[in-house]
Amino acid sequence: MEKAIIGKKIGMSQIFDEAGKVIPVTVIQAGPCTVVQKKTEEKDGYNAVQLGYDDVPERKLTKPELGHLKKVGDVRKAVLREFDLDSYDELNVGDVITCETFEIGDRVDVTGVSKGKGYAGVVKRHGFAIKRVTHGGGPVHRHQGSVGPATDPSRIFKGTKGAGHMGAEQVTVQNLDVVQVDPELGLIAVCGAIPGPKGGVVLVKSSVKKLVEKKGEAGVSSNPQKASARINPQKASARNK
Repeated sequence: MEKAIIGKKIGMSQIFDEAGKVIPVTVIQAGPCTVVQKKTEEKDGYNAVQLGYDDVPERKLTKPELGHLKKVGDVRKAVLREFDLDSYDELNVGDVITCETFEIGDRVDVTGVSKGKGYAGVVKRHGFAIKRVTHGGGPVHRHQGSVGPATDPSRIFKGTKGAGHMGAEQVTVQNLDVVQVDPELGLIAVCGAIPGPKGGVVLVKSSVKKLVEKKGEAGVSSNPQKASARINPQKASARNK
């Protein structure tokens, strides 16, 4: 069953497993979230659930937002996000989703907005090499240089790498393990780093990638013809082992 929740990034820490191994984790304040709306294929053209997160005073919401939320009841949420879940039929408007939805061992995808780095040059933004700084390189050794084509086509193609705004983009990190769940504090800890600053809003959803378990011992074929060659002493490959 697919799971989803909205939360805030608290920061990074580390925990120790039973073997004493250090696991770097990111702590997320997950939920509680309220199901604000259910999109239906008959009315909206697709099935989805809209979750609301982060209680705010009524004065901080616009009239359209208040009108949308009053359909649910006394709910005032600052963040609204839609999720396409296979458990669509099991959720109803007004249901509350908490961090207890997730369990240790679940694999999740975390989406957030990366940290903004401001205006950056091509060396920092795209990893361009700097020019040689010997023999009068001057103050331009980190500049991009000329990129304009000749008379034909006499323009710069769209998508050409250059200086510009770096960061502040939506980023998704896939296949992170849920290491710990704390229902009392409403926290979940996932192994690894996630995008965004501390306090940034993140979306946690079941991973789209499915973990395929390897069958049998690694490096050993299950083909019976190959297995016979491994145990046959008359085979040259078996004698050489």
